Amino acid sequence: MVESNWARAAHRFGKWYSSASIDDIWMPPRLRSRECMFEQWTAGKYDRHISFETPNQVLEYFQSRMPKSCFYSTAYYGKPNEWKMINKDWKGADLIFDLDGDHLEQVDPFNFPEMLEIIQLQTWKLWEEFLHPEFGFTEEYLHITFSGHRGFHLHYRDPSVLGLDSSARRELVSHIRGVGIEVSALMNNDVSHGWKQRLEQGTETILAKLDMVHADDREGKEMTKELCAIIKERSNSPDTKVKGCSAPRMKTLAESVQHPRRRENVINGNYKGLGKNDHIFFELVKGDKSLILGQAGETDDAVTVDVKRQIRWPTSLNGKCGMQVTTFPLERLHPDGSNSFDALNEALPHYDNNTRELQITVDRCVLRINGEEIEYSQGDTLLADANMDTFLTLKGWATPV
Repeated sequence: MVESNWARAAHRFGKWYSSASIDDIWMPPRLRSRECMFEQWTAGKYDRHISFETPNQVLEYFQSRMPKSCFYSTAYYGKPNEWKMINKDWKGADLIFDLDGDHLEQVDPFNFPEMLEIIQLQTWKLWEEFLHPEFGFTEEYLHITFSGHRGFHLHYRDPSVLGLDSSARRELVSHIRGVGIEVSALMNNDVSHGWKQRLEQGTETILAKLDMVHADDREGKEMTKELCAIIKERSNSPDTKVKGCSAPRMKTLAESVQHPRRRENVINGNYKGLGKNDHIFFELVKGDKSLILGQAGETDDAVTVDVKRQIRWPTSLNGKCGMQVTTFPLERLHPDGSNSFDALNEALPHYDNNTRELQITVDRCVLRINGEEIEYSQGDTLLADANMDTFLTLKGWATPV
């Protein structure tokens, strides 16, 4: 990002914060117990170990310092402004699930509308298929935010979870990822959500992929490589019983599931008929990214496990692209709902009415302008309003003509 764009974005942020009222800024529960952190416009400069007594102090800081990005601690402290962590007197922490586009290999980061829709659906499925039915989490303690850039945060503030240490939080993440899951126990119970549902749907998907392997044509050979790569990645997991799978062994598995009786047993959750390859099949179900992405969110584990994390401040501006960190209710989380949250329409702060001609500098990108999704290529130009100007220049996708 060149200096002129840095200055223009900083000026817009400053004007926006200067015009904000106390009602425009969301305040964290138990404000006085939170440690706050602010990124300034000077590269690498942060204000840390800050705490506030009142909402008015928060607004005064925002308006006087006009930060690039704002964060508050998920943790509660007795002495939040102490410089050494050991002296802060930790009292507990919100439970956070962070879903972000940069975690997903299959998502195109330059197709911003599509990426946000995928992440939003993942976030909904994480809640609907895991956190609520599997862990008993309730909407009463749930706080949902759009991060202002590429993802969504689920904040959970049930008093019963605030005291969980990192190891307990890691167990939640491990369950979502399928660590230690017992297939037979799951497939024979009466639940219809979580890993039971993922296994049922995943089994059908993996069988279809193994059918491609069995065909042994050009696509089948590519699929063999893909499935072997899944096993290679899964071999790094501490709970796996499989350390690798050769192409011939994958083809043997593909051939074995062609038998009608054996295939029916597999669909019903009985993998034993696959012999020594039963663990291979289950690891394919657990490791296939398309299944994980289709059934529950790929969360940033470090955010959930860390009990002293800083998280983006709702209603603040995100310095990576100029959009606003935005809170919305659970009923609006599903992207296909009748009144679903639309970040590219609702998380746009009003800066000014100025426009500027920009030239795209990345190979390609997909943007939504006036409700229409348009693909641009390097060298293309467009007349950008203040939000699009700020977005493209902060991300480094375009420069002024």
